[in-house]
Amino acid sequence: MRHLHLLWATLLLATPSLGGTQFLFGVDSSFANEMDDCGAIYRDNGKQQDVYEIYKAHDVNFVRLRLWVHPRWTKYSTLKDVKRSIARAKALHIGVLLDLHYSDDWADGDKQIIPDAWSSIPDDEGLAKTVYEYTQNVLAELRRDRLLPEMIQIGNETNGELMMSAPTKAAIRWSRNAKLLNAGIKAVRDSNPTIKIMLHIAQPENVALWLSDAAKAGVTDFDVIGISYYRKWSKLDLAGLGDTIGRLHKTYPKTDIMVVETAYPWTGRNADHAPNVLGDDSLLAGYPATVMGQQAYLKDIAATIAANGGAGLFYWAPDWLSTKCATRWGQGSNWDNAALFDFEGNALPSFDFQRPPNPW
Repeated sequence: MRHLHLLWATLLLATPSLGGTQFLFGVDSSFANEMDDCGAIYRDNGKQQDVYEIYKAHDVNFVRLRLWVHPRWTKYSTLKDVKRSIARAKALHIGVLLDLHYSDDWADGDKQIIPDAWSSIPDDEGLAKTVYEYTQNVLAELRRDRLLPEMIQIGNETNGELMMSAPTKAAIRWSRNAKLLNAGIKAVRDSNPTIKIMLHIAQPENVALWLSDAAKAGVTDFDVIGISYYRKWSKLDLAGLGDTIGRLHKTYPKTDIMVVETAYPWTGRNADHAPNVLGDDSLLAGYPATVMGQQAYLKDIAATIAANGGAGLFYWAPDWLSTKCATRWGQGSNWDNAALFDFEGNALPSFDFQRPPNPW
């Protein structure tokens, strides 16, 4: 591998909100408002601070925020909640990637469940029209409040067919899927053509075939390829991830490629009764579940992305700490051992993994 200093030029992305060219290091901060409401405390070098201020101090230049259509089971990741988060980011000149799930609940590589309010729409054209109008309405409300994002995901981990009535392993019906994806894409383009559009697939081994099938069906208008990479669910190690990004970079030379979700445990312990999602099954050889192992993982995945023509990475849920609050899976956090803060809320050294300086 070439010396890291020579790699950073490949890890640059123009970010409109920041007014320049710089390394894109982002975090998914969708839990931040809930954590604040639940009493989470964050510290950096012993000083208690707002978590967004800690992000800014450690050169985080984007936050990613999920949006559900009408979640009746939570008051978070609604449009009202997302607006609160975008305002926090923009106050510190941090860019925003808005993640449209097009669901009332978690959409991911195993399930893409249609919002309840859309489930009775009888035909594909009517559903595509609804997707277009919903996307336009979200952007209109954000524009009104001067909260437009710099990037938008059209779906989250869309490995399977969008907006199904139940989880399914059936083959994607691309004539329908393309209508829905293109409806969301067109809504963004019609609303504000400067917003970058991302398509997002879980696990690198699934990306090339999905994009090829999408292109054959007429889905071609996007700016960014987003990849989730978790060793727990991927067959590939870091070298395999790099090979995938390199091939995608050659196939889509005008498209930015990012790892838009990743995380790594800094400990195998648990702070509460909510089971850890990332355990021993999530570890790579040479990267133990320690503070230094997490930091080394971030340094090396960034270098791998850069060496193969990628544009940046996002860390998922770095601020999801254990608190008095509970989820459907237990009291506290299922991610406390993979956050970028320790169990007491102290920022970990992983925030300062080796990243590129701005060469300009």
